Amino acid sequence: MTRENKVKSVLVTLNYPDSGKSVFDVLNKDYKVKVDFRSFIHVAPVHVRELRAQQLNILDHSAIILTSKSGVDNFFRIAEEMRVELPATMKYFCANSSITNYIQKYITVRKRKMFTGKGPEADFLRLIKNHNKENFLFVCSNIRKDTIPNFLKNNDVVYTEAVMYETVSSDLSDLEEVFYDIIVFYSPADIKSLFENFPGFEQNKTRIAAFGNSTKKAIEAANLILDIHAPSPENPSIVTALENYITKVNKR
Repeated sequence: MTRENKVKSVLVTLNYPDSGKSVFDVLNKDYKVKVDFRSFIHVAPVHVRELRAQQLNILDHSAIILTSKSGVDNFFRIAEEMRVELPATMKYFCANSSITNYIQKYITVRKRKMFTGKGPEADFLRLIKNHNKENFLFVCSNIRKDTIPNFLKNNDVVYTEAVMYETVSSDLSDLEEVFYDIIVFYSPADIKSLFENFPGFEQNKTRIAAFGNSTKKAIEAANLILDIHAPSPENPSIVTALENYITKVNKR
C-alpha cells in the first residue's frame, strides 16, 4: 500500500491560536489543503487539598520556578486558595520573557524580583545556579521533562517540586468517524490521548507527522509509521516539513 497519496486534509493536535492567525494557514492558502485544529490534551488544576496533604508551604521558599503560563495560573490560584500573601521579597525565575510578561496578570512585575531566561534552556539553568542559595519551589505538571529537577539535584540546590496542574487527555469521541490524510502530533501525551480515545486505532493510509524527538519516540513505541518529522536540517519547522511533503505527493 503506497503511503504517498495526495493530501487534502490535515489535523493539528493543538488549539487554533487566540491571535486568529496560525503558521499552518499557509497550507490552506498556498496548497488548498483543509487544516483543522483540535487539542488532544488539556490542563486540569490540582485541588488545593492535595497540596495541603503534602504539607506544602509556599512561604518556606524564597524563589519560584515557572516554565509555562499554566504554571503561572495555577501557582497564583493555589496561593490564593491557601490564602498566602506573597511577600515582595519573593523571587520569580521565568523560563522566558513571555512567562515574565504573563505574570503581570497577577502582580506588578516592576515591584518584584524577576529573573528571566534569555535564550536556550541552558541559559535559564545557569541563571538558577547563580542563585543557588535560594530555596526554590518548582511549579510543574504531572508530565514534565527531567532537565530542571535533575539540574537542581546535581548542583545541590534546595528545592521542592509541586505538581499544581495535570496534563490530561481530552474527549475526542466526536472525531471517531472523521478521517484526515495527516495528523500532526506535538507530544507523547498526544499519542497517549489518541489510544485512550480510540483503543483500536488503525493508521491505514493516514500519514503521521511529529514535532520533537520525544514525540517521535512515542510514535515509534506505539508501532505507528512516522511519515514526517521536524526539526531536522532540511525541515527546521513542522510547517516546512509539511510543505515539502505536500509539494512532493500532490504533484504525483
